[in-house]
Amino acid sequence: MPDAADEFDLIARHFRPLAGPGGLDLLDDAALLPPPPGRELVLTVDAIVEGVHFLPNDPPDLVARKLLRVNLSDLAAKAATPLAYLLTISAPRGTSDAWFARFAEGLGQDQQSFQISLLGGDTTSTPGPVSLTVTAIGHVGPGKMVRRSGARAGDGLWVSGTIGDGALGLLAIRGEIADPAGRLADRYRLPQPRLGLVDPSLVRAAMDVSDGLVQDLGHLCRASRVGATIFAERVPRSMSTPEWLVQSLTGGDDYELLMAVGPEQEPTFQAHADRRGIPVTRIGTTDAAPGVRVLDAAGRALSLENRGWRHF
Repeated sequence: MPDAADEFDLIARHFRPLAGPGGLDLLDDAALLPPPPGRELVLTVDAIVEGVHFLPNDPPDLVARKLLRVNLSDLAAKAATPLAYLLTISAPRGTSDAWFARFAEGLGQDQQSFQISLLGGDTTSTPGPVSLTVTAIGHVGPGKMVRRSGARAGDGLWVSGTIGDGALGLLAIRGEIADPAGRLADRYRLPQPRLGLVDPSLVRAAMDVSDGLVQDLGHLCRASRVGATIFAERVPRSMSTPEWLVQSLTGGDDYELLMAVGPEQEPTFQAHADRRGIPVTRIGTTDAAPGVRVLDAAGRALSLENRGWRHF
């Protein structure tokens, strides 16, 4: 990172143009954010780290967009409308101005796409690697935030999109699997937040799939005090061959949504998703038996040694 004087110049050049009214031109130590009338704020924070969530040679604009989108995915799971965000950048001294310029360009592109603005944040130097954090702020109607804890036994379990693409995309970028059109690599570098899919009148519980489908389903079940059974052959996958099944079920970085929908609401939910052009698939059900069971096409339980990403 630059010295103190250069740091303020860097902020003025690259990040002040991204600031919304509450950001006070990024000249203060804090921001002002009145919630929209009659709404409640929803806040979430996620960090991405070089070498863990993105590669050292990934384009800075795509790194910025991934950073925003993994946070927007959390807001999508809560049925929240994005409003603004705070940003923290920890980068090594000597990081080029061109890197920051392209990083800010990516932020600006997605700010326009998702109608959000920067409120402020912090910049600091680090020996490495680059570490980036966003606190995203959204809003919902009073009492309308969808939690992980709302599922009931007998609910249908649904996912958006295709599962496993993020982990497979990393393998593709490393040259370990074929990806001639670059689709899997794009899925790793640029997730698609499913904003507007979770309707609190239709979805009882939801979260995004960031640590692997089976792992994250376990989190939802524990919060809701239910169990679950999913059918492996129903899980939508880009790589449908058997050798990639476990990778798809347990790999992270998808940022698709996992949702519990009451049986009486499932037809309406499917129609709701269709109107938004978001593919959704019913992959199983919640039940009263503790734990998560994954069954193969013959109804046999799959033994999964690793159920997903563990942070510690």
